[in-house]
Amino acid sequence: MKILTGNDLKSGAVVWWDGTGWSLYVDDAVDVGDRADEIASREESSRRVNVPFAIEAEKQGDRVRPLHIKDRIRALGPTVRPDLTLKPADPDIGNWVI
Repeated sequence: MKILTGNDLKSGAVVWWDGTGWSLYVDDAVDVGDRADEIASREESSRRVNVPFAIEAEKQGDRVRPLHIKDRIRALGPTVRPDLTLKPADPDIGNWVI
């Protein structure tokens, strides 16, 4: 599965393509397949997102998990301060990243 990620142009936040727009949550990301370049180009030229790019991911139940650890960290936030992640109440947060 391929998903798109980038940074919101206004806030700098990491965002994920959800099929119609950009979400802060990686679980909202959809498989873009071979349309990644087309969507990334369109969204970057419309100035909604900065440097969008496709990454490999896998679906685990309702969760989308980027395959590379760098992208898993981008998805959730700092690994040294789980209270600052996007899901601070998730008891499984440390296991998800590694």
